[in-house]
Parts: sequence; structure tokens; C-alpha cells
Amino acid sequence: MGLAGGLMIGMAGAVYLLGAGRIMGASGIIGGLVDGSGRDTAADRLWFLGGLIATPAVLMVVFGLTPSTNASSAPAVLVLAGLLVGIGTRLANGCTSGHGVCGLSRLSPRGIISTALYISAGMAAMAILRHIWGVI
Repeated sequence: MGLAGGLMIGMAGAVYLLGAGRIMGASGIIGGLVDGSGRDTAADRLWFLGGLIATPAVLMVVFGLTPSTNASSAPAVLVLAGLLVGIGTRLANGCTSGHGVCGLSRLSPRGIISTALYISAGMAAMAILRHIWGVI
């Protein structure tokens, strides 16, 4: 399933870049709606976000899948994780889809460095939170 999902994300990034001429970075798409800088492309952004939300639901129905998660049962951990991801996204001027999928495929130095940093931070967080503190 991971391979299929990765292929779909990569294909969506290519289609969005070739079709709309823009990078498929979810944080930038959402950020443009929130801060008003994307008013002229608001319809495109809303369609993208709608597809981002609807596609997993449709695939679950089509393939008869049930949601599964390995997330922590501690709500505080989930809230803190979400806040840290949001802060990191703002600091890096992009998210995993913008830097990791689109940036790497374009050989963008900023995308390569950002991806290396967030993968390293994720590995360190997982090592500490799961294996040392035991919270996830």
C-alpha cells in the first residue's frame, strides 16, 4: 500500500506541476488560503484540498478498507506533534510534499536539504519518543 500511495503522490505532483504550473506543496496551498495570498487561485486550491480529503475516503469504500493508525493514544502527544509539524513547515517554507516529492524530483538544493533535515528530525523524534520515553 505504501508503494501505491507513493506512486499516486508522485503522479499527482507531476500532474499538478505540468497542468497548473505550480508545486504541489500542501502547506503552501493551505497557507495561501489562510493568509489571503492565494485569492486568485482559491478555487484551484479548494479543489485540490477537497481531493486530498476525499480520495482516501473513496478508496476505502472502493477497496473495503478500514482506517488504521499507529498513533499515540495520548491526545497531548498528538497535539504537540501537529503543532511541531506546523511550525517546521513554516520554518522550512514548505512541507514534505513540496520539498520531498517536488523538490527532490527537480533536484532543488533547498528541497534536498529540507528533506534530509526533516527525515533526520523524524528519526530522532521516533527514537526518543518510542524507545526512550515510550509515549508512542
